[in-house]
Amino acid sequence: MEIQENLIGSAKTEESEYLNSQGKAAENAGEVPFRLFSSSRGQRQPSVDMNQVVGKMDILLVCLDTLRYDVAAKEEAQGTTPVLNRYGFWKKCQAPGNFTWPSHHAMFAGFLPADCGAKNLADREMLFFPKQISMGKKAPRGAYGFSGGTIMEGLEKEGYDTWCVGGVSFFDKRSDLGKVFPGYFRKSYWNPSFGCGVKDSTKNQVDFILKKLDGADPEQNIFMYLNVDAIHYPNYFYLEGSSYDTAASHGAALRYVDGELGRLFDRWKEKRGETFVICCSDHGTCYGEDGCQFHGINHPIVNTVPYKHFFL
Repeated sequence: MEIQENLIGSAKTEESEYLNSQGKAAENAGEVPFRLFSSSRGQRQPSVDMNQVVGKMDILLVCLDTLRYDVAAKEEAQGTTPVLNRYGFWKKCQAPGNFTWPSHHAMFAGFLPADCGAKNLADREMLFFPKQISMGKKAPRGAYGFSGGTIMEGLEKEGYDTWCVGGVSFFDKRSDLGKVFPGYFRKSYWNPSFGCGVKDSTKNQVDFILKKLDGADPEQNIFMYLNVDAIHYPNYFYLEGSSYDTAASHGAALRYVDGELGRLFDRWKEKRGETFVICCSDHGTCYGEDGCQFHGINHPIVNTVPYKHFFL
């Protein structure tokens, strides 16, 4: 028995020493695994320095829920989304998830859609860098390193008021599941007039936001997340004569949303001054391609999304 206890004690000591040595090695390396931060594209200039944004201006994260890249690019090329076209071209990106739930958990942790050409983690431009998940203590160039479980928690530590204006049912606070995402924000709003089945949902959301904006503290920065669900199922009613959802009605829904975003952006800039905007989709959706329907599946149409960021 004594021999067995000695062996167990020795094994525990060796295990503890091994774990400590590995922990110290990781700490000394500073980046775990640091090889992922060696970009296949070499050093490149970030498109924006988030350290010059955070604390200096409002930030809007606008998710055009379910928007397909191919449809967005087509509308852009045809000039039928003049508001969004005003702020640059769509970038073709990899979706963080194949439906709303996983995609938003990723985005709220700082993992926004990544360039479709990215070969490893270092190839993606990270605007927000989570410092506490063993990817290294030093944020990549241009990224804002935040502490906490979400970018909202990190920004709150910088004095931001955080708002959520929901759309799809994952933001409907009448259910337990629908309370999760709104719970990440200091202020969260949803009502049935914002829902997917309401043709004027985006107008209703923008009207609501503009009223809230009138009462906002001009001295406090705001981070606002807006989930635009008009492009999500159902969208057939945006295309005259259509009785079911198609890629064409998907595009018609985007054209409707574009006009409403124009009201939001113009008023926000007028009231609040320079503002940084991240505008993207969380995933795409299929309308029969390769026999596939909807999303929540891995298909190139679902996994490819449009993304852009810009200043108002």
